[in-house]
Amino acid sequence: MATLTTTQTSPSLLGGVVIIGGTIIGAGMFSLPVVMSGAWFFWSMAALVFTWFCMLHSGLMILEANLNYRIGSSFDTITKDLLGKGWNIVNGISIAFVLYILTYAYISASGSILHHTFAEMSLNVPARAAGFAFALLVAFVVWLSTKAVSRMTAIVLGAKVITFFLTFGSLLGHVQPATLFNVAESHASYTPYLLMTLPFCLASFGYHGNVPSLMKYYGKDPRTIVKCLIYGTLLALALYSVWLLGTMGNIPRPEFIGIAQKGGNIDVLVQALSGVLNSRSLDLLLVVFSNFAVASSFLGVTLGLFDYLADLFGFDDSAMGRFKTALLTFVPPIVGGLLYPNGFLYAIGYAGLAATIWAAIVPALLARKSRERFGSPKFRVWGGKPMIVLILLFGVGNALVHILSSFNLLPVYQ
Repeated sequence: MATLTTTQTSPSLLGGVVIIGGTIIGAGMFSLPVVMSGAWFFWSMAALVFTWFCMLHSGLMILEANLNYRIGSSFDTITKDLLGKGWNIVNGISIAFVLYILTYAYISASGSILHHTFAEMSLNVPARAAGFAFALLVAFVVWLSTKAVSRMTAIVLGAKVITFFLTFGSLLGHVQPATLFNVAESHASYTPYLLMTLPFCLASFGYHGNVPSLMKYYGKDPRTIVKCLIYGTLLALALYSVWLLGTMGNIPRPEFIGIAQKGGNIDVLVQALSGVLNSRSLDLLLVVFSNFAVASSFLGVTLGLFDYLADLFGFDDSAMGRFKTALLTFVPPIVGGLLYPNGFLYAIGYAGLAATIWAAIVPALLARKSRERFGSPKFRVWGGKPMIVLILLFGVGNALVHILSSFNLLPVYQ
């Protein structure tokens, strides 16, 4: 008698890598060349690699703690159980702050890049009006349903990937070694400007809220999830490296001072690249890629904020319930975008400040507490207590750097 056996196929590794990489890589990458222009390419790469290392391990610490709970347990549940209500409130406030500030940043970014796009078509549309209209469009899509956001994101993400490779292939072909090595400034100093890049680097590696989602996706399979985190974050690091190479290899260092003085928004950077490349087709690719990058980031962040607020205030999934959530989600950042349309760089910096809590400090504390309570029956991040201390110092150090920078106590490249 024959025995029929069935094998259950597990989700592919690629799916998890795309989730992590796609979450990390967004419009925030446009801030990196501007804030890193003082430290320039090689020191900026050192800051990025160090941040990648710390943010990868803080994510692994969330995984270590998460594996001791049932599948589906959220970041909020784990924090409340291990660290208590006080830390959970602090963590929740920091998450909400980051999502709100990023929503504002993307309204600012969408206004600037749409203004630039319309200008290319000889149409004068103010950045405030463009950002407001785009925010209303995204609000409508988010209000409709999560499925609508998912479908729209899939379309935008596909277009972003295609334009990314076309754009960066062209950018790298125009890189000038003399510009990249800053030959024109023989006595330039770089290290004084290194510290202020760290909060922006931290904000550029945020994926930690997705770790519990990966456990839903793969089950309690630490080996696969660890690979997803490593490969996904490495993908982001590689793309950021190419982006810095493409921008700093084409735009001379002193020109970034003017870009920063104009607010450092996406349209200013795209204009600067267009000015040095003199390529109409590359100009078009840059504009199209910028629009898709902003749209995908905007959709992802606002959906996260929408779901967070719906859960926090207990709004149901009816049309009226979703309308209330949409009002809470979009009205504050839209008002901010109308009042301060050029705050993209500042917003990304403040997101980095708040993200130190839930992307560095809290994960380290979770790992320490979970080891005390559970040991490490399923998975343990290597490095022992020294690694926990390093991640804590990384988080606290980032917060201090941002505070010092806010009070103009750190050197600024100008």
